[in-house]
Amino acid sequence: MADELLLDTGAFVALVDRSEKLHADCVAVLERWTGPVVTTEAVLTETLYLVGPQWKAQQVCLEFILRGAFQLIPSSQASLRRVAALMDRYRNVPMDFADATLVVLGEELETECVFTLDRRGFNTYRLKQRKAFQLIP
Repeated sequence: MADELLLDTGAFVALVDRSEKLHADCVAVLERWTGPVVTTEAVLTETLYLVGPQWKAQQVCLEFILRGAFQLIPSSQASLRRVAALMDRYRNVPMDFADATLVVLGEELETECVFTLDRRGFNTYRLKQRKAFQLIP
């Protein structure tokens, strides 16, 4: 198992919004994690949208990336092709674009650890070789 932790939108929102029910749980996960935390531009975009239009909330999200707490991994043409294939395969779940980018990133980095509050989706999604994700928290 690789050291990277894939960061999903719900966990990201809970980290930056103290009013979220699972804020403390998500902060505790981050405090215990010793490896890199990685995410995609799609997750960042979705998070910025969900925290709302106020600059202060969005600034907190961006600061995680800018200070290097989270690594932003860009999508390649090949990874976007894989994203499209996964979204088609899981269209009945459904799988959104941000989730698909995380699944592909997990495949590319060979990590199954995902920091998510989306238990339904990530309990359903599979990495190559039908490997299940390890959901955190």
